[in-house]
Amino acid sequence: MQNDAKKIWITIIAASLILAITMGVRQSLGLFVEPIDNSTSLDIVSISFALAIGQLVWGFIQPLFGAVADKRGSFGVLVLGAIVMSLGLVLVPFANTDFTLMLTLGILCSAGAAAGSFSILIGATAKNLPANKRSFASGFINAGGSFGQFIFAPITQVVINGLGWIWAMITLALSTLLTIPLAKTLTSQNKKEQIKIDNPEDELKLKNQIYIALKDKSYICLHLGFFTCGFHVAFLSTHLPGEVALCGHSASVSAFSLALIGFFNIFGSLYAGYLGTKYKMKYILTVMYASRALMIIAYMLAPKTELTFYIFAISLGFTWLATVPPTAGIVAKLFGTKYLGTLFGLTLLSHQTGGFLGAFLGGLNMNHTGDFTWMWYLDIVLAIFAALINLPIKEEK
Repeated sequence: MQNDAKKIWITIIAASLILAITMGVRQSLGLFVEPIDNSTSLDIVSISFALAIGQLVWGFIQPLFGAVADKRGSFGVLVLGAIVMSLGLVLVPFANTDFTLMLTLGILCSAGAAAGSFSILIGATAKNLPANKRSFASGFINAGGSFGQFIFAPITQVVINGLGWIWAMITLALSTLLTIPLAKTLTSQNKKEQIKIDNPEDELKLKNQIYIALKDKSYICLHLGFFTCGFHVAFLSTHLPGEVALCGHSASVSAFSLALIGFFNIFGSLYAGYLGTKYKMKYILTVMYASRALMIIAYMLAPKTELTFYIFAISLGFTWLATVPPTAGIVAKLFGTKYLGTLFGLTLLSHQTGGFLGAFLGGLNMNHTGDFTWMWYLDIVLAIFAALINLPIKEEK
């Protein structure tokens, strides 16, 4: 029993650290928008479009990598992802056209990050856990991604300020390779004897399971709510630095705000994972999305001081990606864990479709109006929609 507990913790911690690196790097890329805009011939619309394509690619690739990991194991997927992500980051400074920026920052970086993201890591871990432990484990792994944002955002800004954005990009590229030894640790634990868990769906083939899931109204509602989450996260991670600059504050305020979001999402993720063991997860999601609408309204009404940005970041941090544990938990409740990497990966595709629109429309809005006012209004409407659409989900206790 003690050995089983040790194996579980090694698996969870390894997955958490991998996500800390991949998510920490991804969530820090918004800090490069202004430096690239100022030092190259590329404008904010081109950069926003590349990052928006990245949101979409990150979503499209996850269910594909999730299916491979479900069938053949996660180690090869994780290693390939680390190499591809590192290559994409290294090549960004050489991108001097819209197409090459989209190829490097939009496709290679994001495809690599997708291989080391939620669906693969939570799917690989959940197979080794009894049902009553999965929500907490998802929260713990998700907190790792938030910790990565807390660490990487300020460090990236320091390197940008001290050595320039090119060296900062190379530093991030080298950091992604650290996931390879962690992947070895994670998968070596998964090869050990797994805990016996309930898997009545074992006989289902993957394509049949996907077909069943896509006909399930609860699963569709979950997708629609998660779409909104992606819109919020991508818009803010991409354009919060631009909003800060519009209000006359320095880039350090942006970096510290992103770090605060990551830091407080550690607690939000852990608490969401804990709440998932006590309450229906759809209600947790409803409260989170409704609270985002209130936070944005409060931000819009407040004076745009540095303190306002810090309070806004702290408030957002509690729900930022804390939606992941209950979303993954509902998918596992509905369909079991055999194909969790694939089915949760499909919900992340919806999340990233929203992310594409959040990142790209933010750039278009800024280019045409000179600010982000209409994006904030749209954020509020979508948050209210997401809060309501989760209520019809049929979720067992």
